[in-house]
Amino acid sequence: MTGAASFGDMIVWWVRIYNEFEVSGNSLERIQQYLVVEQEPTPKDGGAPPAYWPSSGELRVDNLSARYSPDGPKVLHNVSFHIKAGQRVGIVGRTGSGKSTLTLALLRCIYTEGAVWYDGMQTNTLNLDALRSNITIIPQVPELLSGTLRQNLDMFNQYDDATLNDALRAAGLFSLQRLQDENRLTLDSKIASAGGNLSVGQRQIIALARAIVRQSKLLILDEATSAIDYETDSIIQTSLRTELGSDVTVITVAHRLQTIMDSDKIMVLDAGRLIEFDSPKVLLQTENGLLRALVEESADKEALLAMAEGKV
Repeated sequence: MTGAASFGDMIVWWVRIYNEFEVSGNSLERIQQYLVVEQEPTPKDGGAPPAYWPSSGELRVDNLSARYSPDGPKVLHNVSFHIKAGQRVGIVGRTGSGKSTLTLALLRCIYTEGAVWYDGMQTNTLNLDALRSNITIIPQVPELLSGTLRQNLDMFNQYDDATLNDALRAAGLFSLQRLQDENRLTLDSKIASAGGNLSVGQRQIIALARAIVRQSKLLILDEATSAIDYETDSIIQTSLRTELGSDVTVITVAHRLQTIMDSDKIMVLDAGRLIEFDSPKVLLQTENGLLRALVEESADKEALLAMAEGKV
């Protein structure tokens, strides 16, 4: 009986050892998965653009299709358009129409087919670091680094305080706080990891200021003002028109129609296809047009129509 009891204890011990070994093996499997994970293309000697590039924000897209995996379905279908340097273009569409997917495709973050020319150079011939370092995109929920506000705006200490403060003013931060506020944000204010001590609206304003400091020729706002009230949004949009150069192209994925109704052109997407692309005034005159339908459904219909006509 003693031997049988000892044998039972030994079986339980072996089961526990086997279980610990199996759990440890999961870590080895995870390491193996990271070793064989698919990598983005490595930089090549012939993929570096000239030093003067980009000199303008001209963007031309020809039959652009995109998918999230090599064998997945297409989420963009033969999208073609031409944006001249300095134009402000709004992108609208219902949920799932492909607005954010288009911005990812321009940055080559997903699998794409077709051709994209940025300032005369085809982007699929460029190294990814060269392409993405010359395009500024502000996502809906921007991430910040732990440190000071100055470090988040100018990580490599390339600009003086006057330039950084001008960018913050242009982004609308100073319109949200007064000089006598004790907790107002300054260049020396501490930022927690991922901006945890700031509201989403404040993070978006700092991301906008960072974009103004970078002075990229192509600026993409992916619903970057969705957490900001309409009045502050108007201040930011006005600042973007005045602070950015005349050859800087701004593409805005709209959260509010008021944000893009005074754009030079509006792009309307539906189910991954480009349905309409023209000035707001022309699109609103189109019978059964998608933009016209969106405006008709809005509670601010009269204000939107006035903006499209250039009356405000």
